[in-house]
Amino acid sequence: MHRALLVSSLALTAALVPATSAFAYGQGDLYTRFGVAKVAPQSDNGDFGAPLDMDIDAADDSGFAFTLGYRFQDKLGVELLAAQRFEHQVRLNGSDMASIHHLPPTLTLQYYPLGGTNARVQPYLGAGINYTHFSDEKLDGGELELDDSWGGAAQVGVDLLIDDHWALNAAAWYLDIDSDATATLGGTDYDAKLHIDPIVVMGGLSYRF
Repeated sequence: MHRALLVSSLALTAALVPATSAFAYGQGDLYTRFGVAKVAPQSDNGDFGAPLDMDIDAADDSGFAFTLGYRFQDKLGVELLAAQRFEHQVRLNGSDMASIHHLPPTLTLQYYPLGGTNARVQPYLGAGINYTHFSDEKLDGGELELDDSWGGAAQVGVDLLIDDHWALNAAAWYLDIDSDATATLGGTDYDAKLHIDPIVVMGGLSYRF
């Protein structure tokens, strides 16, 4: 009799756990994601016109990045992307002649189609705004200056839940980064419009507080 009651109680508990489990990521969750991110600018980023006639091509770079996020509804949240400064070598007509540093903080509104459920796979989509600050621009034999940029952002990602707090994470962003660039050579200024528009790919971990 007691054994039957125990089995029945365990069965009832098992049936109730999914409905109340902390695994149900959703409203009220505060979390961070962190890992290594690769910033890959599009090719052919612009050109300095005549008389320089120089094509501009920014190389990829990788570094540490992290996000802070909050779910204000089961299926909706906001997330801020931050990172260490990225450095890109810049080729002019195929030769490494310049370098730039930038910080690309990005704020997105996110949609979680499986939010509020116990699914261990939690995909998400995001859209928002990016601000990019350029610094420490260098140009062989001259000076280089890039204006800061505001632009749109799109995001896709997925958490693979490990337990109540930890998850594996993979995410990608498209950032609309356009900047007015000025190269000064021999006392003369030359202007160009840069279209960097990188894909940012990050892999790492997610932690829910």
